[in-house]
Amino acid sequence: MNTRHLRRIAVTVSAAALLPLALTACSGDSDTSASDSGADKAASSAPAKETKPMDEPFGPGCATVPKEGAGSFAGMAQDPVATAASNNPALSTLVAAVKQAGLVDTLNSAENITVFAPTNDAFAKIPKADLDKLLADKAQLTKVLTAHVVGQKLTPTQLEKGSFDTLAKTKLTTSGSGTSYTVNDSSKVVCGNVPTANATVYIVDTVLMPAS
Repeated sequence: MNTRHLRRIAVTVSAAALLPLALTACSGDSDTSASDSGADKAASSAPAKETKPMDEPFGPGCATVPKEGAGSFAGMAQDPVATAASNNPALSTLVAAVKQAGLVDTLNSAENITVFAPTNDAFAKIPKADLDKLLADKAQLTKVLTAHVVGQKLTPTQLEKGSFDTLAKTKLTTSGSGTSYTVNDSSKVVCGNVPTANATVYIVDTVLMPAS
């Protein structure tokens, strides 16, 4: 057997030995590619998790806000706070008190304030004789109403454990988290983070009576 024939045999044997290894490698690449493709497909088909924007109004009382018109959230956002409140049926007693105290222009012209706005039901908790007396005393009424106003816009996060100066020169404290907040340890926020043109409004279920 000559040298050329031996070389041909050696080349043939080497090729036969390498063929299974090449097939195995190709099979492995194919499996990996298929696996990656399946993972990508599963990831792309998974639904995106929805998150609620932090700047939305929140609370059970928000359900009573009109869906359309000037008294809706969109409508209130276009007007200064006293005007916006006058378009919300649940705040009619507060609006009457603000007018009685002569505070409409004061609130509408203020910049970047927060108003804790008692509902009609909140005023109804005050005995009628006491409420009539308060409405007849402009100085005291002004003090009570301005004790509901903070001279800066407050976010829900700031309410978690807050203490703020009011326009009445009193202290207002807040506590809570998520969508549940309490003001002055007595009044619950029923619809919070409501935007108006110049203020953020937190509608509350109890009138905040400052210490005499």
